[in-house]
Amino acid sequence: MLCGCIAALFAFTDDLIIAGIFVAAGIFLDFFDGLAARFLKVSSDLGGELDSMADLITSGLVPGIVMFQLLNDSLGVNLIEGASSFKLGMNEHAISHPYVALIGFLITAASALRLARFNLDTRQTDSFIGLPTPANAIFIISLGIIAQITDTDWIYMILDNPYILTAITLFSCYILNAELPLFALKFKNFGFKGNEIRWVFLAVSVVLILLLQLYAVPCIILIYVFMSLFPQAEKSL
Repeated sequence: MLCGCIAALFAFTDDLIIAGIFVAAGIFLDFFDGLAARFLKVSSDLGGELDSMADLITSGLVPGIVMFQLLNDSLGVNLIEGASSFKLGMNEHAISHPYVALIGFLITAASALRLARFNLDTRQTDSFIGLPTPANAIFIISLGIIAQITDTDWIYMILDNPYILTAITLFSCYILNAELPLFALKFKNFGFKGNEIRWVFLAVSVVLILLLQLYAVPCIILIYVFMSLFPQAEKSL
């Protein structure tokens, strides 16, 4: 939760690289908190509730802020007077109202719904129904960082288009809560049999990171979703 609060602060000041580092730290802690609780024999319902509250900040609020900043910048306007903007330029689109940027916070609302449903859903013990909020946060934040650092014109044009950003926002809200089974990276054993889709996914991810570096991150999240659609994935869920 502390990592999420710090990440939100940096996201509001457009320092998305530092925000991304703290989000990554929060997701890392989120991944191992259950293991640590079991090891220390302090598992409780209270921990489960705190886990969801922390996720809402780190993986719900922060990506909403990042999308807000992307939309804010793409419109060439700034809703928050005096706030910085990493690549504020001329608005070449028909949309010009600054409040349009608030659409980005639909991601936060959809993340809250996803987390609440997850707490009540008994089906999501060994797999997921809908995209987990940490994966969605990584996807959105990586797009924001890419928009800041890219020197490739066509990539920046995509991430500077409010129509495309709105479509990404709506896709994010949908995939978070879709009735779509997604495999989890939980290995009951490390053999290939029974874990085919997990090993293939990890191998593809490593190759993409080596080839594309940061640009691979949003691609990996999309590949994760699409690989879950394969019929053979059901055998590994």
